[in-house]
Amino acid sequence: MTTYELFLLFVRSLYHPAAIACLLLLPGVLSGQERNLNDIPTDTTVPSAISTEPSAGLRVLATTDGWQDTSVFHTLYLPTNWNKTSKMPVLVEFAGNGNYQNSLGDTSTGKVEDTVLGYGLSGGRDCIWISLPFIETTSTGVKQNCKTWWGSVDETKRYCLATVKDVCQTYGGDTDRVILCGFSRGAIACNYIGLHDDEIAKLWRAFFCHSHYDGVIRWPYADSDPKSAITRLGRLNQRPQWISHELDTQPIELFLNQSGVTSAFTFTRIPYPNHTAAWLLRDLPERQKAREWLADVLRITKTAR
Repeated sequence: MTTYELFLLFVRSLYHPAAIACLLLLPGVLSGQERNLNDIPTDTTVPSAISTEPSAGLRVLATTDGWQDTSVFHTLYLPTNWNKTSKMPVLVEFAGNGNYQNSLGDTSTGKVEDTVLGYGLSGGRDCIWISLPFIETTSTGVKQNCKTWWGSVDETKRYCLATVKDVCQTYGGDTDRVILCGFSRGAIACNYIGLHDDEIAKLWRAFFCHSHYDGVIRWPYADSDPKSAITRLGRLNQRPQWISHELDTQPIELFLNQSGVTSAFTFTRIPYPNHTAAWLLRDLPERQKAREWLADVLRITKTAR
């Protein structure tokens, strides 16, 4: 059993906020003599999100109809080979928690405009990419993007459903090829939000989860326990999931083996201690494997949902 796995089991046994805080710093603690991913040059630059009309090759800030009088927004990227008659897959990404940084130089703002996973996975071609917010309501009643954890699960789910529907209708997204992606909080959200109930669960073709997984650790929010997570997993219905983690995927594999849920799980260890999705911006064998996985799941016959 690895040091990381022992630590995860320790945290699950304590369910203590201080222990959870230690876990958030774990990638930096475990680095030792490990290589730092940030020392490897990137070969992919994610477009900045700007306020303009959507067009091929641009990433824009947008708000879905029904939320115009709020502070809620998402980002929309139309690939370089997009055109008005295209019928393209859609990558839907949820961001990691904000206010995160570690000694390796990794950061996470929790903002939709700072996500990178979907662009790195697709390489900027062949897939529409949207980064969706978690939504919270302030004490003054203003709805806004939530940088840490979920805000309102119901409102987040409602915005997700409406936005995916709008993107598919307006920009030629293929409703049969919608992939849910996420890093850290976003990886947990693949099941916690994406399999929250039957209505939203049927939306997805496959799931890309990097760093953390719903049910492996009990976090400080409702229904983060393994039993609740396994209930959500019951809505997976054999659809593929990519599951990767820095240094070690064994705790997730152990959880899934004990859950009794079977599916097309692809486990991949990222050989760097960095807590980030930015490995997808670098020419690594793991990125090539991830892109091959995406191509495969987009070709497979539609599965039961």
